[in-house]
Amino acid sequence: MKPRRTRKIKIGSLSIGGDSPIAVQSMTATQTKNIPATSEQIRILEDAGADIIRIAIDDERDVECLKTIRKGTRSILSVDLQENYRLAPKVAPLVDKIRYNPGHLYHLEKDKTIREKVEFIVNAARENDCAIRIGVNCGSVDPDYKARFPDDSIQAMVTCAIDHCQFLDEMGFENYCVSLKDSDASKVIEANKRFSEARPDVPLHLGVTEAGMPPEGIIKTRIAFEQLVSAGIGDTIRVSLTLPNEEKGQEISVGREILEDINHGRFRSVPENFMDTLNIIACPSCSRVENDKFVELAQEVRRISKYAEQYKLTIAVMGCRVNGPGETDDADLGLWCGPVSVNLKQGPKLLGSFTYDEILEKVKKEMDRIISERFGSLPINVT
Repeated sequence: MKPRRTRKIKIGSLSIGGDSPIAVQSMTATQTKNIPATSEQIRILEDAGADIIRIAIDDERDVECLKTIRKGTRSILSVDLQENYRLAPKVAPLVDKIRYNPGHLYHLEKDKTIREKVEFIVNAARENDCAIRIGVNCGSVDPDYKARFPDDSIQAMVTCAIDHCQFLDEMGFENYCVSLKDSDASKVIEANKRFSEARPDVPLHLGVTEAGMPPEGIIKTRIAFEQLVSAGIGDTIRVSLTLPNEEKGQEISVGREILEDINHGRFRSVPENFMDTLNIIACPSCSRVENDKFVELAQEVRRISKYAEQYKLTIAVMGCRVNGPGETDDADLGLWCGPVSVNLKQGPKLLGSFTYDEILEKVKKEMDRIISERFGSLPINVT
């Protein structure tokens, strides 16, 4: 492997960057308000050897629950502010790292500039000795950057990340890292390579977001990590898999296995047309998921779509309102799962909202229609 060139930063007692070991992290998939379930999820990830555990915080009640959860663990905790950056001063004393999404800042408090919002987060982190992750996500890129790069979604992400690094640099805050995530492994590779060329000093957190279920989700992630880590890019990783809550420790064990293989030169080749067949994207679940049935639904979608494995189609199964709408826009069929119903989309077009009992039949019908229109006929073994 090529040596990493990034500077070292501190996340609690953990150092990342430079010659520090690559850290492996995961995220709780439970409702933060459910303290026993979230504490158990943290225990599962601790037992699996997680270096960092991330928790999503949406509101004041989540903050109060985080206080209790924090007392029950000595793990290094990261918090995901998502749509409520104003909570930064309240959560910073309880965690070791704050992750914010530049795309979400765009939509909040339009009377303030993006820089003012970033400075608010930076001040909270600085006062509480927290690290920051600038987390740029393909499904929620700041619209200004999408408009600037209408034909290059990768550059929109990279430029947004570089500009936010500049904000933090100008504010004299150096204890930060960056992530650039997409559900397409090739885009993750290209985005991180471009960013690393522009800012070789900034530590990078790697991940293929919504990689899906094993084994396909592991393969997609491995493709990205093998290309990047071997090139000296990547200081922390997350394997995002759609799994039952009690199996989330797999994200840690799989991540360590991939790193071990790369370190020993054990690379897993895949056919050139691996991504030219059916691709099921599914989010790994988190505390924002509004109905846990979506994990089972993702498994069922894979089962009923096996007859179409040879067709280049993308089906996205998303579990929450935060990433669901944006990250189903590019899919041939997108399922954005709510508390009692599933919004079915074809690209950005909404086809309707269906109950969890109705949705599979509708998905099958729409798949048949798309295959017939695009490829001319259905598979012989269609049932």
